[in-house]
Amino acid sequence: MSDTTNEAGEPAVLTEQRGRILVITLNRPEARNAINGALSTGLVAAIDQLDNDPGLTVGVLTGAGKGFSSGMDLKAFAKGENVGPMMEFIKNGSNKPLIGAVEGFAVAGGLELALTCDLLVAAAGAKLGIREVKVGLFAAGGGLQRLPARVGFSRAMEMAITGDPILAEEAKDAGMVARVAEPGTAVEVAIELAEAVAVNAPLAVAASKKLIWTAVDQTEEDFWPVQDSLMGVFTSNDAKEGPKAFAEKRAPEWTGT
Repeated sequence: MSDTTNEAGEPAVLTEQRGRILVITLNRPEARNAINGALSTGLVAAIDQLDNDPGLTVGVLTGAGKGFSSGMDLKAFAKGENVGPMMEFIKNGSNKPLIGAVEGFAVAGGLELALTCDLLVAAAGAKLGIREVKVGLFAAGGGLQRLPARVGFSRAMEMAITGDPILAEEAKDAGMVARVAEPGTAVEVAIELAEAVAVNAPLAVAASKKLIWTAVDQTEEDFWPVQDSLMGVFTSNDAKEGPKAFAEKRAPEWTGT
């Protein structure tokens, strides 16, 4: 296994472009898509592709096999494999919207990775949890900071100190999951959601994503300077194309510029 491949010699992260959507697949099914150096490097490269290709508007992140991700590969961690790029992604996210598609499970660092996504689609019965306390650790990949905003204080506290997961249906009721899909269809439903995003102007979509996160994470006083920094969207080529297409009663042709 090289620093970019899985146990079968295949890429540890796969990408597939579908129109303006990039489908990103964690590809270590034999290891429950546990996070090692190869997966970390591959995912960051895929996110760079998403963010830097003007032909892409939105990404869908999923896992191969039976689940999304089981979190940190403890064997790889013990060997000293570098997962630093993954941690930088978890801290900073992507510039463009990213929709997580969860089948089976997203636990420990796998849930923290899922929480880096802007929207989550989860298959009915999928388990979502941070179980680190059960092995003498705590969730150090942003889960303890992000969970209270996604599921509320009490539910987040319970998940953190018991290590017990919740099901996709509970997660939707709490606000963590946007849509619950039939088992085996999470990617399909996530792509449908992504298509609803991809018809819109890319720069406007990216700016809207950033401002929603700013509104969640910062005060209103902090919000306005960030919005001011994004006002160039209003003078972009897409901002000219949108009204023109509307007046001409045709679908807009976005360029992301």
